Amino acid sequence: MNKTDMKIFEERESEVRSYCRSFPTVFTKAKGSTMWDEEGNEYIDFFAGAGALNYGHNDENMKKALVDYIMSDGMTHSLDMATTPKANFLTAFNETILKPRGLDYKVMFPGPTGTNTVEAALKLARKVTGRTDIISFTNGFHGMTIGSLSVTGNAFKRKGAGIPLTNVVTMPYDNFLTEELDTLDYLEQFLTEGGSGVDIPAAVILETVQGEGGVNAARTEWLQRLERICKEHDILMIIDDVQAGIGRTGSFFSFEEAGLKPDIVCLSKSIGGYGLPLALTLFKPELDIWDPGEHNGTFRGNNHAFVTATVALDYWKTPDFQESIQRKAELVNQFLTTIVEKYPELKGTVKGRGLMMGIGCGEPAIAGKIAAEAFSRGLIMETAGFEDEVFKLFPAVTISEDKLKAGLAIIEESVRASLGVKEPILN
Repeated sequence: MNKTDMKIFEERESEVRSYCRSFPTVFTKAKGSTMWDEEGNEYIDFFAGAGALNYGHNDENMKKALVDYIMSDGMTHSLDMATTPKANFLTAFNETILKPRGLDYKVMFPGPTGTNTVEAALKLARKVTGRTDIISFTNGFHGMTIGSLSVTGNAFKRKGAGIPLTNVVTMPYDNFLTEELDTLDYLEQFLTEGGSGVDIPAAVILETVQGEGGVNAARTEWLQRLERICKEHDILMIIDDVQAGIGRTGSFFSFEEAGLKPDIVCLSKSIGGYGLPLALTLFKPELDIWDPGEHNGTFRGNNHAFVTATVALDYWKTPDFQESIQRKAELVNQFLTTIVEKYPELKGTVKGRGLMMGIGCGEPAIAGKIAAEAFSRGLIMETAGFEDEVFKLFPAVTISEDKLKAGLAIIEESVRASLGVKEPILN
């Protein structure tokens, strides 16, 4: 087989490319939690398509259903016309996910990506309430289009908009200031104090675990209090579950542990199951005041994604699946806690929840060095946070425990290499 010349990417692809700089090889094949490059090198995947591949690569059942559908000349593109795959997905999603959790949501297909569902959520919240402003939170990340950027905290990303990003008030996320200070005291004061300069907003938008912002997990009691504040002031609560949802934190929705019932929920990434583009905006039925065609898009009817998304829901038909995720999450938590204790020179802090965890490093550059060392040893892992100070573990929720442990062993080797530790590993 002829090998790909990397120069083609340097010469013809935009400078905006990112992940290929962190993982400088040409990938050619993937299965489960393993990827291979053209040289035949094997990599354990702790990246999972930035959360778009929670079920791993090329799941056999999803692949068979998709191939069968394509070979039968099933509809591919249909905008929002009625199709059999869409009906099957809506039925399965309601029966398998919503009803068992006591949730009653209308489902909107806003377009194929995470930023599409966020834009739809913001637009709907403003339409329903007649208010303009949105409250977002520090270190939140919600997408790269103008509305989504306006509620994103990262200054580098925001600057790329090229225009002022308005009609948003940013409040401190849980533990943004200190662990002792409840940041919702600050928010509540702004909402109740007539001289604060903050009008009652249409909505608040947040991630229960901030992925790109540094794997920051909000406490259950903080989330529950925020929901109470929203209800008290008639503010809609939007949960962005694009990255933290679909099993990533141990349950299908990341807000289940806190017992929340958000007004609007944003889903994308792994909702398609197979890595195919799909996004949903879920909202309570009384909020469904759209006029037909008021918010549309050419690629909101991805039937191939409906096919694989429906098969993916089969995983959730038994409690064993969720329990298996939680067992692996506990294994990861124990490992990261041990790493922080064993290597104090890392000045590390364990962050996140479920299979969305990492270590925040005292010296930001160390996290990138550890990720690079891991790649050289056959593990794909990214960094997160404003200074890329967190190395982030994002294995597929279907990863085997043996593969998971092999990846964790590579991480410890990479930590030691980055810190210059020479002594043998002591278990």
